[in-house]
Amino acid sequence: MTAGSTAERAFAEAVAALVGADPQLAGLVAEHGRPDYWSRPPGFATLVLLVLEQQVSLASAAATYRSMLRHQGGMTPRHVLANDDMRGDGVSRQKQRYLLALATAVETGALDLDGLAALDDDAARAALTALPGIGRWTADVYLLACLHRPDLWPVGDRALQVATAETLGLAQVPSAAELEVHGERWRPYRSTAARLLWHGYLRRRGRDAMPVPVL
Repeated sequence: MTAGSTAERAFAEAVAALVGADPQLAGLVAEHGRPDYWSRPPGFATLVLLVLEQQVSLASAAATYRSMLRHQGGMTPRHVLANDDMRGDGVSRQKQRYLLALATAVETGALDLDGLAALDDDAARAALTALPGIGRWTADVYLLACLHRPDLWPVGDRALQVATAETLGLAQVPSAAELEVHGERWRPYRSTAARLLWHGYLRRRGRDAMPVPVL
């Protein structure tokens, strides 16, 4: 059985457990259905895309990624380090600094991307967030979507904050610290809870519930 199929099977089991235990999530699935299990390939290219997605729309980040790819001819650390025109691709000065730091760390071995799979969640997050421009949101989404970790809870994600408020009927959108507390009810399946909440958030707004397929 492949890693992908194993993760999909675990996801289906987690959905069943959450729906059976939580009326709010059960109602969410009844209204919007169970989302498809989406993932992203682990590695440097996905981290580049995640950095580009910070504080912009997925479509905008995808356009920038495609422009970089056309200009560079590939998406490896060496391609990025050789790209002296990221601003022309639509990359901000700040994100250019982040991408150069990421490429340097991977190229020199300071960040062992392949080795992250052998680390627990906290250690893997610490290795990623040691780099400039990679905060908890970026690290958690990488662990959730690329390494299939079952109990990630990206508390800094605004859509997840809003979705939790809508699903639980909260009077206010929770802060990151408050979302951490709300997430405790869904351990040890918080990654699946996040997927269900994101799915409902997007469906309520008439939007596609799958990431932009650029990788």
